[in-house]
Parts: sequence; C-alpha cells; structure tokens
Amino acid sequence: MKQEPYIKVAEVMSRDVRTIDSMATVRAAMEKMAAEGVSSLVVDRRDDKDEYGVLVVADIAREVVARNLSFDRVQVYEIMSKPVVSIDSSMDLRYAIRLLVRFGLSRALVLDENRQIDGMVTLRDMVLRYAGTVAGVNGS
Repeated sequence: MKQEPYIKVAEVMSRDVRTIDSMATVRAAMEKMAAEGVSSLVVDRRDDKDEYGVLVVADIAREVVARNLSFDRVQVYEIMSKPVVSIDSSMDLRYAIRLLVRFGLSRALVLDENRQIDGMVTLRDMVLRYAGTVAGVNGS
C-alpha cells in the first residue's frame, strides 16, 4: 500500500502577504510589486462584510497592457479578481492542490477562523513540497 504523507497547508504557506487598497492605481500596485519582489497583491476588504481580492501580474498584462490603457488611470478594483478562493491552514496539501487545479488557479488565500489573512499558498510551492516529501517516503 502506498503511504501518503499528511502535510498541512500551514507548513507550506507564506505568511508574508502584501496587500493594497482597491482604490490604488495600477501604477502604484506595479511599483509595490517591484519593490517587494512579488507577483501578486491581496486587495484589502473595505469592511468586515466584504471579501478579499487579488491582483496578479497577468491581470495587469491582460487588462491594462494588452488594451493599451494608462497605468495611472486604471484602479486596482477595476481589474482584480474578487472574491478569492480561500482555504484553511489545516487542509491536507493534496486536497488544496486538487482545489486549485479544479478551478485553474495558481494561488489561494489562507484565512484564519476570524476571516483574517493568515497567509498565501501557491500551487507551485505545494506541488514541489508534496513531490519532495513523496520522493522521500517512497525512496525515489
């Protein structure tokens, strides 16, 4: 019988999540991404009843660059994805991977029990960690 490792999302997620206000310009978002060395930003909620959004470089490329729009005239809320798929930090990595694959996503927000940001996890990081662990378990 094949032994599958149990790895929690919390073991792989990044707790260092960068955020931006939805009213910021795309130029401000790009500058923040460049300064922080990240390819995505979580868009803050307006209040406790709102949902988080996410802005990724591909959104900027598709919605601003490809359409020849001004970085200074387009605001984050106009091109972000919202709501964001979120997962629990205790979810088994295998199920988190399946969830992202099913929806064609590259990342998910990890929220705590109070719906506050706990971290972010990427499909890349989860697959690499899972594959490395499985290789170690199976002796490959």
